[in-house]
Amino acid sequence: MHRAAESWTGRADGPRWHHIVRTEDQLGPGDRGSGVPVGIVGFASDEGVRRNHGRPGAAAGPSALREALGSLAILSDGPDAAVDYGDIVPGEELEHGHAELSALVSDSARRHPLTVVLGGGHETAYGSHCGLRAALPEGSRVGVLNIDAHYDLREAPVPTSGTPFLQICREFSCGADYTVLGISAPNNTQVLRDTAADLGAMVLEEDELSLLSPAQLEAFLHSRFGGLDALHLSVDLDVLPAAIAPGVSAPAAVGVELSTVRRIVRCAAASGVLRLMDVVELNPRYDVDGRTAKVGARLIADACAAYRAPR
Repeated sequence: MHRAAESWTGRADGPRWHHIVRTEDQLGPGDRGSGVPVGIVGFASDEGVRRNHGRPGAAAGPSALREALGSLAILSDGPDAAVDYGDIVPGEELEHGHAELSALVSDSARRHPLTVVLGGGHETAYGSHCGLRAALPEGSRVGVLNIDAHYDLREAPVPTSGTPFLQICREFSCGADYTVLGISAPNNTQVLRDTAADLGAMVLEEDELSLLSPAQLEAFLHSRFGGLDALHLSVDLDVLPAAIAPGVSAPAAVGVELSTVRRIVRCAAASGVLRLMDVVELNPRYDVDGRTAKVGARLIADACAAYRAPR
């Protein structure tokens, strides 16, 4: 089911994000939003988390992210406009929801240089990615950069929040272009490690990331962006320490420092190949003072401020 976006609201001392975001029904006659830098899509789903035996609540993530993002100021390096296309609400019909999300993301990606998808559990990433692929010329090389404590390469009889990147890598034969940063070694089995190796994925665990200098991290990222026609950036908020991001399906005991995650996001946004960003696993039911929602919103704002559109 598609749920239309509501008007964004907030303080009138702008400009703030709520001043620049229009919903589809606010577009003028014949205006399809083309030329607007950012399209926003929500995926209000926690069915994949439930199937993966996690704690539900991520279906409320898109609304919480909008609320947190709407109050952030738009500065000189921020976008001047965005269009919100509302939410896909799949309920238990996750497979149908993926198809609907793919269609909506594809439409957004044809209109806007950058599409931001608000999750939802990490099952969001599969539908998002399929939509981006559908909007690109056939044969485009698409990389995936996943900032995550988990590989999300599980074998399962049905899609879950633990399967999206195995689905993507197999369906599009892109395992060598899958990069996952922030893996928590004790929270991933040897089977998952072996799957990543068999696919040819590039992996850096949380402890390995902590040893890299900012210059080394950026050099590594640039080496992964080379040769890509488009990049899908997926940010799972459970990669952050639980003190920073308590409102997630699976809080991290250690995690990756927020400063490092922000650096990765900004570098990806400035790469000139980023076309899709999703922010997932926000679970407002377990958040504290909106802390996790605010972090997710800040990462979106960081990406939009650093963004360099493809040529």
